[in-house]
Amino acid sequence: MKARVKWIDGAMMVGESPSGHAVVMDGPEAFGGRNLGIRPMEMLLLGLGGCTEFDVIHILRKGRHEVSGCEVEIDAERADKDPKVFTRIHVHFTVSGPALGEKAVARAVSLSAEKFCSASIMLGKVAEITHDFEIVDS
Repeated sequence: MKARVKWIDGAMMVGESPSGHAVVMDGPEAFGGRNLGIRPMEMLLLGLGGCTEFDVIHILRKGRHEVSGCEVEIDAERADKDPKVFTRIHVHFTVSGPALGEKAVARAVSLSAEKFCSASIMLGKVAEITHDFEIVDS
């Protein structure tokens, strides 16, 4: 897999993915940015959220559970000193669907965290990652 990031000016960059999509990243004004795009470290958290959410939905649907919605909220803390790596990440899932069982959702979250989500497993090497969930019957 190859990706490319091109510097535009100030602290602004455009990242291009191997699948042909682009995203603008920028920094705060204090560091020469104009706050016109997502921060690179924020992008890591969004990648984690997308990766694990995809897994949970896929696992539930594969188990023939009907999922009508899923939202992931991520709360993270970073080290105070450089390198300011993530030290703690909490992932909260809100999964919606008719008659979703707690056991099925717990299994999907666990499988994603421990076996399938590459982003979660990789970030878990430097940060403590915890998960919880709630189910909304819809």
